[in-house]
Amino acid sequence: MAGTDVVANLNTLVDFCALRDVGTLSRAAVDEAAGGRVDVAILFGGSILAGGDLFARAVKDDVAARFMVAGGQGHSTDVLRAAMRRHTDCDDVADRTEAALFDRYLRERYGIQIDLLEHESTNCGSNVRNALALLAARDVPHRRILIIQDGSMQRRMDAGFRRYAPGVRLVNFAAHRTPVELVGDELGFRSPPAGMWPVDRYVSLLMGEIPRLTDDREGYGPAGRGFIAHVGVPAEVTRAYSALRAHGVGTPRAADPRWASTEGP
Repeated sequence: MAGTDVVANLNTLVDFCALRDVGTLSRAAVDEAAGGRVDVAILFGGSILAGGDLFARAVKDDVAARFMVAGGQGHSTDVLRAAMRRHTDCDDVADRTEAALFDRYLRERYGIQIDLLEHESTNCGSNVRNALALLAARDVPHRRILIIQDGSMQRRMDAGFRRYAPGVRLVNFAAHRTPVELVGDELGFRSPPAGMWPVDRYVSLLMGEIPRLTDDREGYGPAGRGFIAHVGVPAEVTRAYSALRAHGVGTPRAADPRWASTEGP
């Protein structure tokens, strides 16, 4: 049985992880935040299916000069494949990369052709490196980048770009900021977006991010493994995480060795 304090602490993690630099994903707001026209907008395949709907609106609003979807296969791929089966007429989704799944979704639902697809990434770190490598290989300007990732991983994606492309002007807009609520006496969602994680999985993802983002010997920052740039984790976020751990809420997601690399999961 969950209580209101658990919900409040979980939503403190949601608000921290689901980084958004602008209040609305519009051309005017993104231009202002970037200090000019964004060169490329990137949707990362680790997002839930609703990230595709958000990205479609961004394409239609012409928020960037070019558009990319990045994602091979990783810990979120099977969830995305299941959502595609459930929310579309697509059955032949096995073995398709996350980029291929979103590309198909955007073409068939919205009539949108994406400029660039990256199919090799297996984790957050390789998402960043491979996306930047593809942009460089195709000679696509990328001084200003809009990045869209699952709400649980947006803060870490930002830190990855700051680690590997410190000169790039970034605009963050998490694909969703889904609050956890009490539904009866249990944790749940009132109006979950399409393809939303099961609540237990969502809680595990959120809980897994805080130790990764904490810049200490065990974290992914410069004081630890060096996978991401420094992230300042506010005291209220640390307190919320510690209280949740003390109450036995969630199990932080462990890195899956199938998708990890020496450059970080």
